[in-house]
Amino acid sequence: MKTLSLSYDVVVCGGGLAGFCAAVAAARHGAKVALVQDRPVLGGNASSEVRVTVHGATGFHAYARETGILSEVLIEERARNHEEVNENGWTNSVFDQVLYDVAQRTPGLTLHLNTAVQDVLLGDDEISGLAEISQRPLPDTTNGWYRRPACAPRKRIAAVVARVANAETQLTLRGKTFIDCTGDGLVADLAGCGWRMGSESKAQTGELHAPVDASTNTMGNSIHIRARDIGRPAPFTPPEWAKKIPDADFFHKKGRHLYDLRGGYWWIEIGMPWHTIHDNETIRHELTAWALAIWDWIKNHDETTKHRATNYALEWIGQVPGKRESRRVDGVYQLTEHDIQANVVHPDEIAYGGWFVDLHTPGGLLAENSEPAAGEGYKQDSEYAANSYVGPYGIPLRSSIAADVDNLLLAGRCVSATHAALGTVRVMATTALVGQAVGTGAALALAKGFPVSRLPEPGVIGELQQRLLRDGCFLPNVQHADGADLAPAASVTASSLALSHGVSPEGAWAAGGLGGGPDASRGWSLAKAAAQWIAVAGGRLETVSVCLDNRSGQSQRVRARLVCVEHIWDYRRGLPAVAETELLVPSGDDRWIDWPVALEAVPAGYLRLDLVSAEADIAVAPSWRFGRAILPGQVAAKEMSAKKLRRMEVGVSMAFRVVPAQPVYGPEQAVSGVFRPHRSTNLWRSDPAQPLPQSLQLAWKTPQRVAQVELTFPGHLLREIHAYPPFFRDPQTPRDYAIEAWIDGTWREVHVEKGNFQRHRRHALREAVTTDRIRILVHATNGDPSAALYEIRVYA
Repeated sequence: MKTLSLSYDVVVCGGGLAGFCAAVAAARHGAKVALVQDRPVLGGNASSEVRVTVHGATGFHAYARETGILSEVLIEERARNHEEVNENGWTNSVFDQVLYDVAQRTPGLTLHLNTAVQDVLLGDDEISGLAEISQRPLPDTTNGWYRRPACAPRKRIAAVVARVANAETQLTLRGKTFIDCTGDGLVADLAGCGWRMGSESKAQTGELHAPVDASTNTMGNSIHIRARDIGRPAPFTPPEWAKKIPDADFFHKKGRHLYDLRGGYWWIEIGMPWHTIHDNETIRHELTAWALAIWDWIKNHDETTKHRATNYALEWIGQVPGKRESRRVDGVYQLTEHDIQANVVHPDEIAYGGWFVDLHTPGGLLAENSEPAAGEGYKQDSEYAANSYVGPYGIPLRSSIAADVDNLLLAGRCVSATHAALGTVRVMATTALVGQAVGTGAALALAKGFPVSRLPEPGVIGELQQRLLRDGCFLPNVQHADGADLAPAASVTASSLALSHGVSPEGAWAAGGLGGGPDASRGWSLAKAAAQWIAVAGGRLETVSVCLDNRSGQSQRVRARLVCVEHIWDYRRGLPAVAETELLVPSGDDRWIDWPVALEAVPAGYLRLDLVSAEADIAVAPSWRFGRAILPGQVAAKEMSAKKLRRMEVGVSMAFRVVPAQPVYGPEQAVSGVFRPHRSTNLWRSDPAQPLPQSLQLAWKTPQRVAQVELTFPGHLLREIHAYPPFFRDPQTPRDYAIEAWIDGTWREVHVEKGNFQRHRRHALREAVTTDRIRILVHATNGDPSAALYEIRVYA
């Protein structure tokens, strides 16, 4: 056996998206980092071995896509990959290689692949955690769920011991800070941290989605399948040991929808009666036997699929189960569903979430029904849907600081959270944000020479938050406050700006290459409410008009209200109105109805226009036509419950007009300190009628030293990664641009960029310049007629 001892500043254990982002972030901030992964590829559940698609807040909230390192690699994957994303089961090796490429190009980061952590050495005397196991208390179930109390013999990890598969090599990896991203909380367990596993009861936590009874049950593990149309008949006979499907009701009446012959069935899932860690191999075999049975049913038995599936061949069955839940490690703070439902603002906010409270039914395929949302046919206005629709909400750093070991941080599904809270924070885009935050925090603590436990302190957390913002991570409740950024002190002008007139219901679907546009011939029935966010620049608003269809054969009334909202995810109904009326809608299609609101002092930001039928006894309510374009930062929503709206599908705008047109895409938006639509559009956008190049200029009263310019462009925010086709480069993103400085009475290029498709770019100038003016000159986009920019930062 070959043995090696290596030393690092930060050792990250687990190479899923949380661990990958943690390692890259720590290395980019100057730490010497080891990333230890027990598989041959990075990405964890998102890798080609497991093939779970990356979900997050934008599954439910327009413009809520997670940014930072995750965004960087997902944008790269879409630009390189020839395959569509589809659903689970379709990830190919391109994403693996994107992650591997970034890791290889990151200075200070060392990969240890095919390397499994086997032990933890604790304290200066390096006590073996593995050797201590027999002396530790066993997990008990007094509370109904597994509870292992803290039993760490020392308060500091000195090293992890790992074995390299097929290499007969044992590594001792010493570090100053360790980050457990193993999913199962393996490092924390070996170190003696307290943890819990299972489900707390409603009586114990008071949470809305906590089960009535506490138990050791967890959400299950899944494998996925992929099938392909090969153009000719592809017979299939399952092996004898495959399971047998009882009848069609198993699928069609119990929430196991056969929605795509190619696969993507997240519900191929099993947990209880098995333990999701210790019985992982048993679960893998059981899932394989079920997957073969499911494909047999699709191919040979189901009346709704077997004829369509004639030419489909099963080409892949996953053999690495993807886990949803196991150990949840005790942290300094335990995140609960109460935090999430109340949208609590945490002073140590370092990430955000917005996936729904997605708690799968224990047992999966062995349960009577699939998880609740699927079981009710994904109804979007049910009581369950309304109760589980949350966010975007902030996530505190304290839930990622281990309570029982001083130099251990957590990211991924093993963070400190209740079972109910885990239902939303466990999805990979969210865990990636947390990973980047703890990696950045680890590097900051090392640079400052203090323990990670001090990171949430006032005066410290602010610096971490500002680093995250500068690195492209959005924090809903944290403002730009980087005193080194010269841009906010400049006056900002532009060669032109786009005005917001509204959006028409006519023409081809114009959404920058995104598919899934609304049916041009229909709209949203106002039997249930719909809403449109309208960006306003402040000042006078004379008229708001809407395009409605009324096919009832008689005039109808529609109740209209304009309300001030805090941001684009303010879904509250019943807010005080700044104007309200009833609109009379004549019978017929394409009826533009004008509402002379005559508002004199509208605050800058967003108004929301809410419409709903005012008629009680009409069989066919008027419908509000969908717009045929996406108006940047101006989204629509629909009724979910009496108190709540939810995002309209595909992030569309409804058909509306405003007079006067609103200058909401002015150059000042690029120095608002926010780089996505939130409380305003936060976007400079040039007049699409004016040809490129277009420019945005910063000017200072006195000359400034300029050494680095950082830019955030639009693109890849509106929808989940599924919506973006192969080889996609977002049309909104500038492709060719230059940074110019005013020197000796003329504009001089100090940086030129060609072929860009990333949204967040940092440009260190070849030589620092002293100037009182710089400008960004956009020569070409990836297809959009407008040049556009969310944020510009300038540093000396």
